[in-house]
Amino acid sequence: MNIGIFGGTFDPPHLGHLVVADQALTQLKLDEVWFMPVGQPPHKAGNSISGARHRARMVQLAIGDHPAFRLSLIDIERPAPHYSSTALELLETRHPQHDWCFIMGADSLEDLPHWHNPRRLIELATLAVASRPGAHPDLNAIERDIPGISSRVRWIHAPLVDISSTELRRMARQNASLRYLVPYPVEVYIRTERLYRD
Repeated sequence: MNIGIFGGTFDPPHLGHLVVADQALTQLKLDEVWFMPVGQPPHKAGNSISGARHRARMVQLAIGDHPAFRLSLIDIERPAPHYSSTALELLETRHPQHDWCFIMGADSLEDLPHWHNPRRLIELATLAVASRPGAHPDLNAIERDIPGISSRVRWIHAPLVDISSTELRRMARQNASLRYLVPYPVEVYIRTERLYRD
């Protein structure tokens, strides 16, 4: 099967994530999209993020009504450090029958040369890249750092849904409404568990 892997902190997952995943699924003719919450994002070391249990549960609630979306705990359940390339190596080892497509935003593509072992990442997966507000990656420049990447990128044409998880956490702290920004079950979970409250 052709599997899309959508890694992220998902703190919290929001409608922008779901729009990108669904557009990748349909435009690239993927069989499934696996949402993979990261255990401890290396680029957020030292930052306070919600526990893995909460983030995994929110993803589960967010994707529960989509028949082609799955939750993957492979990154949460393995020891640190948590890099996308090593997560994909583990997925390839466990599921060698699948072809992988790694879903990311254009802002992440811009930063990809600074990721851990990006060449290994594009060996294991094609990249499904969605536009992000303010991100304009220069693929020729990235090609100089990661030779061969141009042939591994597939562009997703998705509506620009400019929702920030950072902003959602701030809103939750202030008890503002998250309706129509996150799926309703996620909003209920955030309120019930009192996430993001000081």
